[in-house]
Amino acid sequence: MQEKIQKLRELKLLFVEDEEDLINIIEDTLRKLNSNFLTARNGEEALAILEKNSDIDAVITDINMPIMNGLEMIEQINKRGLKVPVVVMSAHTESEFIKKAEDLGVSNYLLKPFDFIKFIELIVSMDIK
Repeated sequence: MQEKIQKLRELKLLFVEDEEDLINIIEDTLRKLNSNFLTARNGEEALAILEKNSDIDAVITDINMPIMNGLEMIEQINKRGLKVPVVVMSAHTESEFIKKAEDLGVSNYLLKPFDFIKFIELIVSMDIK
C-alpha cells in the first residue's frame, strides 16, 4: 500500500463534490497522505480550476451538484478539448447516469459511501501521466 500511496502523491487531483461533510473528510485524509489536490463545489467551479491548472492529472466528480452537475461538466471538459481522465463518484447506480457517463468517455466509477482504499486502488491502476 505504501507504493500506491507514493504513486498517489505524484499526481495532482481535482475533487468535485458539493457535500460539505464528504469534501472535509476527503481533504483531511489527502492532507494526511501529503497528496497534491484541489477541490471544487460544482462543475462550473471545477472548469475554472481546470482552465488555470493544466497539470491536473485526474478529476474525481460527483454527479448531482448545484449550478453545474458532473455530467454537464464532463461534456464541457470534452467540448473544450481538455485531456484529463474523469472518475465518477456517486451514490447513483441508475443505469441512465452510468450510460450517459460512458457515452461521455468515462469508464471509472467510485460508489458512495466513499472508500479511500478503493479510491487509491483505482487511481493508481489508471493510465495517468
